[in-house]
Formats: sequence, C-alpha cells, structure tokens
Amino acid sequence: MGRPTDQQTSRPVFMLHALELAKRSLGKVGPSAAVGCVIIKNNVIVGRGWTQAGGRPHAEAMALAQAGDAAYGADMYVTLEPCFMPGRGAPCTQSMIDAGLKKVFVAIRDPNPRVNGQGIAALRAAGIEVVEGLCADEAAQLNKGFLLLQTQQRPMVTLKLAISADGKMTTGDKNNRWITGEAARRHGHLLRANHDAIMIGIGTALADDPMLDCRIVGLEKYSPVRVILDSKNQFSENSKLKQTSDKIPLLVLAEKDPLKILHELAAKRISRVLIEGGAKVAQS
Repeated sequence: MGRPTDQQTSRPVFMLHALELAKRSLGKVGPSAAVGCVIIKNNVIVGRGWTQAGGRPHAEAMALAQAGDAAYGADMYVTLEPCFMPGRGAPCTQSMIDAGLKKVFVAIRDPNPRVNGQGIAALRAAGIEVVEGLCADEAAQLNKGFLLLQTQQRPMVTLKLAISADGKMTTGDKNNRWITGEAARRHGHLLRANHDAIMIGIGTALADDPMLDCRIVGLEKYSPVRVILDSKNQFSENSKLKQTSDKIPLLVLAEKDPLKILHELAAKRISRVLIEGGAKVAQS
C-alpha cells in the first residue's frame, strides 16, 4: 500500500500517519474519539483505518480488515487505546489478539472508565507487546474535545474571529458583510464540518439571519448542530435557522453562564464547539 520514508517502525512516522488519518473523522464521530490506525509488516503499510461516521467501524477494525492475513506478526500504530468492552460488535482488543499482532504502539490511553488501561492490559495478557506514549501530545491535542468530555464533562471550544487590518470585526456596510476573502470563508466551512456544534449569540442571529451550515460540496451532511444563545427569548420563528431545523439540528439556550452552557452541551454529547458569534459572545 505504500512504503514510508522512515524505515524504523519504532519511530513516529507511522503514528503521525495514523494521526493524519484520524483527522478525517473530526466532526463526524462525536461523541466518540477520532482515531487513526496503521498496520506495518516488513516496513510496509498493509492496513489503514480511521473511525467511520457515527463512530463505527472503529479504526482498528477497518485496518485489520484491510490487512487480512498480513496482520499476523505485524505491528499496529493506533492513536487511542483500543476499546475493551463489546459495543455494537466485538471489542477491538479481541480482534487484535485474534489477528496475531506482534506489537502495538498506543499514543494515549482512553480515559473512559470502561476502558482506561484495560484495553492495554488485555493485549499484554495475550502476549502482545504494547508501547505507550508515542506522539502522545499530538494525539491528545487532536482529540481534545473527546478527552475534555470524558474528564471534565465539557466540550472543547474553538473561537473563530475575522478581524480587519485596522482591528474591526465588521465593515460597517450592511451591503457588504464580508471582511474575509474566499479562501478564508472556505476554511471557515471546513471548520464547521469538523466540529459537532456551532454557536452564535442572538445578536448575530437577528442581524445576519444565517444558516450556519457547511457549504462545501460533499460535506453538506456534516453541518454541525446550530446553537443560539438567547437569554431574552428574542429568537425569530421565521428565521432561516428555524425554517431549516428539520434538516439541521437547532438548540436555543437561555442560559447565560458560560460554564453551564458548556456542561449543557456536554450532556447532549457534544465534544467540539465552534464559536462564530460577535464580540459579545467572543468576550464571554
């Protein structure tokens, strides 16, 4: 499937490739983690996988299926500790044991109490060598939303701001709302696609009547949940947001306290939030 330039299988190149694969899952698998996995045999990648939309199949299952018999005696690089408890199928640890893997590199442990070290212990008990911590910082950053949801019951927050060279957030011209170019706006839509939710304040909702969807061809179905902060019950039933709520989920929250808002979103299993509101929401 392809030969990496770095021929030493104990070096980060393969884990870094697994992390790149994991990025494909961001915004598509919440509240699950975005996981990437590669299987190496004789310094050649024989299997690759990443968490599929909705959380299944897992990255390890996808990579094992691709590798087939070549997985026997091979090494696996995976960005998060493999699952230990059965869910909608056999746990990944059992599939890895059955495949006859020789060695597994795990970037970070899964803090979920149902896993948290048990997946690694199961592999070691079966005689598979497990090495922890390779590219741990990169893996933790990639799955920051998942980790915060598991450990602090709140999502990761990304603040998106567009600011002109003279420090302004708007043009002041109602007929020309944009202060960014086409490339920046496209990047903004990519950000929407890899987050679980997008948040604005009622001021922005009333002023712009936005859709807050993803308009990149092929990614439209990954438009995030729209979250509107409206403590004074000003939200319009005639808005585009309301009129499209049957296609893209909509949440209107009256809560003012930022931490309580985050906990409320976490309770709905939202792990990655993109804030696109105006100055008031950004300052909060």
